[in-house]
Amino acid sequence: MILTLDVGNTETVIGLFESGDLLDHWRISTRPAQTVDEVGLLLRSLLRESGFSTDQLRAASIASVVPPWTPVLVDMCERHLGVSVAVIDARTPLPITLDVEEPLTVGADRIVNTLAAAQLYRRDTIAVDLGTATTFDCITADGVFVGGVIAPGITTAAETLVSRTAKLPRVDLERPATVIGRRTEICLRSGIFYSAVDSIDGIVERIRKEWQKPDAYVVATGGLATLVGPHSRTVERIEPFLTLYGLDITFRLLEQRSSGLRVTPVKRRSRRT
Repeated sequence: MILTLDVGNTETVIGLFESGDLLDHWRISTRPAQTVDEVGLLLRSLLRESGFSTDQLRAASIASVVPPWTPVLVDMCERHLGVSVAVIDARTPLPITLDVEEPLTVGADRIVNTLAAAQLYRRDTIAVDLGTATTFDCITADGVFVGGVIAPGITTAAETLVSRTAKLPRVDLERPATVIGRRTEICLRSGIFYSAVDSIDGIVERIRKEWQKPDAYVVATGGLATLVGPHSRTVERIEPFLTLYGLDITFRLLEQRSSGLRVTPVKRRSRRT
């Protein structure tokens, strides 16, 4: 089995794969101050409670946008899980092209999303990743990353609003029953939620027009994809774990490169929820 770790600024999403299938997944807080032993104990506990053993693991694949925590995770995988690790970045030899002005600055998550979109969908794709930041990645059918957009994440923007105002309360991020609120809390929920939904649709439409790809496939991924994606008129597919699938595909490509075998990605049914 392959362990995949998508290390984000707020959370780290962990997946367990076997032959291209996602067997289980977990979400933990990203805490660079944690020690190797602390993270190792946590990972071993998650695996054990889900009925898996570290003996079943054969490798790990990491995409990280938090450099201070990357060596801790690598050390943890080697010492506590007993597996080798592939850390993905712009220098990793993959069948994609980063056609941007500064390719070495492209985040590992966007690189992996590019590979996943190219391998799984094989069509011009806009991957909307809803995390600490909201990113829009423009990916051609043959795996060329041509750039995109980086915007404040939904929760990031909401927390900034509340922290900079004296009387606005913190509210849960959820769809309100009405757009027009009659209480402060509902007004906030409506503004936060529908600003996010409408910004996705607005930016996607601008991208499609400028890119001259009016039929570009729109995929929502990330921790907030299942909450926000269903209410967007432009999102056609919701895949919360696109980056994890990309990490698994990446590792299998690297592993089988020397043997000359071709990795055949799992065919996944289109989902719009």
